[in-house]
Amino acid sequence: MIRPCTPQDFDQIHAIINDGAEAYKGIIPADRFPDPYMSHDHFQHEIDSGVIFHGYENPQDPATLAGVMGIQDVHDVTLIRHAYIRTTHQKQGIGTLLLAHLRELTDRPVLIGTWADADWAIRFYQRHGFRTVSPEEKNLLLKRYWAIPDRQVETSVVLADSKWLTNDRRNP
Repeated sequence: MIRPCTPQDFDQIHAIINDGAEAYKGIIPADRFPDPYMSHDHFQHEIDSGVIFHGYENPQDPATLAGVMGIQDVHDVTLIRHAYIRTTHQKQGIGTLLLAHLRELTDRPVLIGTWADADWAIRFYQRHGFRTVSPEEKNLLLKRYWAIPDRQVETSVVLADSKWLTNDRRNP
């Protein structure tokens, strides 16, 4: 079952993010992979900035989340943020279920940022109808809709859904 996360889920979500992020170790630039990948303070900052997390409950243990994904409305778009599945539950379709659920919650264009070297993540979103935008548009979008360091802009891609790709507002 997918449900909105609550403040009581904070530690569990934080643990899932750091566990799931292990897939990036050795793939993304080392200067972008701190230990832990996301600190408690950074995680709290993301929540304070408007990221709303939804979680997939483990069917064998409903008190335990198996995966999380965040959604954030920024200006005229919705961002999918921090999509992570516990390593013990990956490749079971949980990411697909979470993404479909979050897409149903908005009628805005949806944008997703991820690491340029995370080929598997890019392919996942492409399988679900997202397309990678040009490097020029990526730079503009990351500056407008995300609050990330320049180095992260350099090492990221942005994927857009069909609402964005057919949108007249494509030049932010």
